[in-house]
Amino acid sequence: MTDILEELDARGLIVQRSHAQEFQEHIVSASRTVYCGFDPTAPSLHVGNLVPLLALARFQQAGHRPVILVGGATGLIGDPSGRDQERTLQPTDVVAAWVERLTGQTNRFVSFEGSNAALVVNNYEWASQINLIEFLRDVGKHFSINAMIQRDAVKARLEREESGLSYTEFSYALVQALDFLQLHRSYGCTIQIGGSDQWGNIVSGVDLIRRTAGATAYALTFPLVARSDGKKFGKSTGGAIWLDADLTSPYAFYQFWLNTDDADVGRFLRYFTFVARTTIDEIVTEHGKHPHQRDGQRELARQVTRLVHGDAGLQAAERITEALFGGEIDKLTAGDFEQLRLDGVDNVKVNEGDTLLDAMVALDLAPSKGRARQLVQQGGVALNGQVIVDIDAALSAKQALHDRFHLLRRGKKHWALLVHAA
Repeated sequence: MTDILEELDARGLIVQRSHAQEFQEHIVSASRTVYCGFDPTAPSLHVGNLVPLLALARFQQAGHRPVILVGGATGLIGDPSGRDQERTLQPTDVVAAWVERLTGQTNRFVSFEGSNAALVVNNYEWASQINLIEFLRDVGKHFSINAMIQRDAVKARLEREESGLSYTEFSYALVQALDFLQLHRSYGCTIQIGGSDQWGNIVSGVDLIRRTAGATAYALTFPLVARSDGKKFGKSTGGAIWLDADLTSPYAFYQFWLNTDDADVGRFLRYFTFVARTTIDEIVTEHGKHPHQRDGQRELARQVTRLVHGDAGLQAAERITEALFGGEIDKLTAGDFEQLRLDGVDNVKVNEGDTLLDAMVALDLAPSKGRARQLVQQGGVALNGQVIVDIDAALSAKQALHDRFHLLRRGKKHWALLVHAA
């Protein structure tokens, strides 16, 4: 077996690991089963979840069996880790729907074929079957309150008088520990991975397996990604960067990575791609010679967009980018315009016969119809690639691209989309 720990460490992906020397011997001596959990706290995973998702894929490529746990049970409780206040508890049917969505998203990163085929499980299947007395006797008795309140996630919340910590959240670590024990019993799982904020929860499972099964299990955590400029990773002006194409379009996803700071290019290539480390070093070196060309960002955007949205998603993202920055509007498909409508540019609905001037005001491309008229007279407005000369131009679906869309440009950089009502 290859030393996956050495590869992860070289990419800067290891923050904490238990049983250091023993762990390495364990991982190289045979194929192991490793799991990571993802709670359905939203209808989609986000870019920060890519680190553990791709880590599962890296383990599988090294010969190990990945288990993806979607937390139908833990998602109903709420993890206090990294939270200043308690999560709003979602209805059971909402969480169940999110479980289905997350299951579909996680499936694309691992293989379900071969001797180490991946497995997807939902912890609601066993957590919902255990009764309270059984849980308290078989799980709760192995946990010391004294030790639990010293863990960072719990201690931080207990010190916040205005929020505190409910018993529901306090019990989260026990439920996650039960998950590890259940996977150990059912599938021989010996390794749990996750973000560094999950260390306390993970070692709870390691300890529970030792106490109840008399076996050794291992914990491994990854960094919580931050940007070098101090801004929160995974956020844009529109909010979180989701993996679901219906929430963040492939174009917006591509642009997010394209706008990576120069200082983050190498690190993000190591974290979020399977590009060999030697190749990454070459990319970073060349990028450093001509940073204004943004070749490093472009390679990063290509690699991650292809991983998440496939070749078709990448091609659409590059096609839209070229159209907006190079003017090749005629190559855009109806699907491309739908991406722009979702989160690519400002857009507004229009009706047959509405004027261009009214649309410009509605989109804040001009403060008034008078100013909009001046911009048109100065030749500073183009519609579907053609400079507008008619001040009183009316909008018609017959002249729209794909019978619905008008792509409006003010100046060289300000784009907007006018969409005819269906």
